[in-house]
Amino acid sequence: MLRFFNTLSRQTEEFHPLEEGRVRMYICGPTVWNFAHIGNFRTFIFGDVLRRYLKFKGYQVTHVFNLTDIDDRIINEAAKQNISIDEFTAPYIKAFWEDFDALGMERPEVTPRATHHIQEMIEIIAKLLENGHAYESEGSIYYRIAAFPEYGKLSRISFSGNIAGASERVDTDKYDKEDARDFALWKLVGEDEEPGWDAPFGRGRPGWHIECSAMSMKYLGETFDLHAGGMDLQFPHHENEIAQSEGATGKLFARYWIHSEFLKIDDVTMSKSKGNFFTFRDLHEQGYSPLAIRYLLLSVPTRKQLNFTFEGLQGAESTVERLRNFRSLVSDAKVVEGSDQEVASIVAKALTDFEAAMDDDFNTAAALAAIHDMVREVNTVIANDRILSKDREAVLDAIAKFDSVLGIFGKADEGSLDAEIEALVAEREESRRHRNFARSDEIRDLLAEKGIVLEDTKDGVRWKRK
Repeated sequence: MLRFFNTLSRQTEEFHPLEEGRVRMYICGPTVWNFAHIGNFRTFIFGDVLRRYLKFKGYQVTHVFNLTDIDDRIINEAAKQNISIDEFTAPYIKAFWEDFDALGMERPEVTPRATHHIQEMIEIIAKLLENGHAYESEGSIYYRIAAFPEYGKLSRISFSGNIAGASERVDTDKYDKEDARDFALWKLVGEDEEPGWDAPFGRGRPGWHIECSAMSMKYLGETFDLHAGGMDLQFPHHENEIAQSEGATGKLFARYWIHSEFLKIDDVTMSKSKGNFFTFRDLHEQGYSPLAIRYLLLSVPTRKQLNFTFEGLQGAESTVERLRNFRSLVSDAKVVEGSDQEVASIVAKALTDFEAAMDDDFNTAAALAAIHDMVREVNTVIANDRILSKDREAVLDAIAKFDSVLGIFGKADEGSLDAEIEALVAEREESRRHRNFARSDEIRDLLAEKGIVLEDTKDGVRWKRK
């Protein structure tokens, strides 16, 4: 049974979706004003593992993942460059999806953009004005925190004596935790000012928080199963989402909340504002593979902080190479028909331990340990020439199941599928037998240029990619 820590209740709970067999979940995506850094991608990769594991458990998943393409930073940067916000965000949106795909993440079912859902935001704000949860002041619309007694139930921050009225509102999309004030739902925009949209309560643009309420409820309903995002969004963003959504509908917004902890570098939280960050592209250009980056970011359970180091990343690079080589070794092993109970037991235990780990608050570290235990034990079986045909099938099937959740093996090694390389290897061996060492060396150099490493084994020459 899947159990995980629910931020809303502050308890570890069994997961029971509203509708049997179906999960509706929302994960806050990036604000596309710059390239996403690997701290952002730690949260997004957890979201990918979450959706994959829910599918592994047999659920039909509807995953909504938004793009925030309007906020103060976007508007300010676009204005500096004298271009529209669409022109400003377009290259970052393109880059984000390129990085997302490169890191092996599955595309969510719905990927809405905030600027495409202004009408839905206007409708929620109109409801909040009508029922007294919002008010107008100097052309802008604000949420009245005092009208929502449960404000703070997610973050558990005490707001006693710290909820101010109209005189101490905060207009900006970003403010400090101690500044728990009425927040802007709709910001006044002049007639000739862009971007701006016409609404019954005046021309303006949305505040940051209302965007996610509008997009999540449009595609998932007024109450849905699961909301996830980075720990930095818990307050004020997620707290404000709850207040404005439940203030508008009178219904529970999301039943389960999961928050991913920070990624640190040199024990300091990674962020663009501090300037201590790496993008996926930074690391990839330095030669690190997407699989290694993904492995490192999911190697520590999501509710624990992860300290990024290049030593750790290099270790992840070596680990994913060993995993891929293991899969190739199993695929290429020469076997005879039959099965061995020892291998069946090894595989069954690995699958059981893997699922138990993931059921326990998505403990990816323990899940990886189950995989590595299997690899070590099966390697011993292969070394002793005791792996049989059905054993190989069982091991490869287990790898496919593990990878359907974690995505750390990547596409199957092309060793037995790449006809050109196989032909070159065979030609090199033939050249060596005929003592044509010049041609043999030429082929070896050609293979090296293609990133191919040759290994002599008792079953003959095998090859792998660097």
